Formats: sequence, structure tokens, C-alpha cells
Amino acid sequence: MRKRKSVTTREGQRKRRHARVRKKIWGTAGRPRLVVFRSLKNFEGQLVDDDAGRTLVGLSTLCADLSNFKAEGKNVRVEQAKAAGKLLADRAKAVGVETVVFDRAGYQYHGRVKAFAEGAREGGLKF
Repeated sequence: MRKRKSVTTREGQRKRRHARVRKKIWGTAGRPRLVVFRSLKNFEGQLVDDDAGRTLVGLSTLCADLSNFKAEGKNVRVEQAKAAGKLLADRAKAVGVETVVFDRAGYQYHGRVKAFAEGAREGGLKF
């Protein structure tokens, strides 16, 4: 019997891990889910209310506020992800969100994902 192609690719494996975690993690209006997406060059994060099925706040490293970001160290993308986490925390506070459930979306808690989470914590989000 042959395996499906999507299961054998890295993206397919990540989606399976994400589906497995999503069975347990659920975002509400009081405590939304902070979900991340990582591509090769950019990083995205958004706060999702799963009860209502809507996104409260979304942010990408391509947004206008981060377009003129200048990194000081060697790893530009990690620093950019950390700055994006801080900015998302500021936007979340403006909407009235202080606590979230972190959903790493099947990615390893390492590198840019970790930097984004630390930036959000520094910005004032609790998870």
C-alpha cells in the first residue's frame, strides 16, 4: 500500500502535527489562539477566536510598520520575528487581549518561532 504524498513531505508532516495539536488547543474571545506561520523569508502571526471563527489581529513581517526594520545582529530574520511579536502584542493590547494560547502550528519551538513568542511576551502578552 502506498502512502499519500502529502504525508511524506515536510509540509505534510507539519500539517499532521498541527492537526494533532489543534485537537487540544482552542481559542476563545477572552483567551484567543496565537497561531504562527513561517515561510522561508517571512513570518506571520494572528490572534484567532475559534468560537466565533474570526481573526482578531493579524500581522506579517511584510506589513508597513516592519518594512523599514533594520536588524543589528547577524540573524536578521530572527530579530525581525521578535520585533513582529512585540508589535502584535501592542496591537492585541489595543483590542483588549492580554492572555493567549500559543499555537506553534507544528513548527519546532526554536529560532524564529521562539523569537516571535519571546517578543510577544516582552510586549505584554501572557501565555
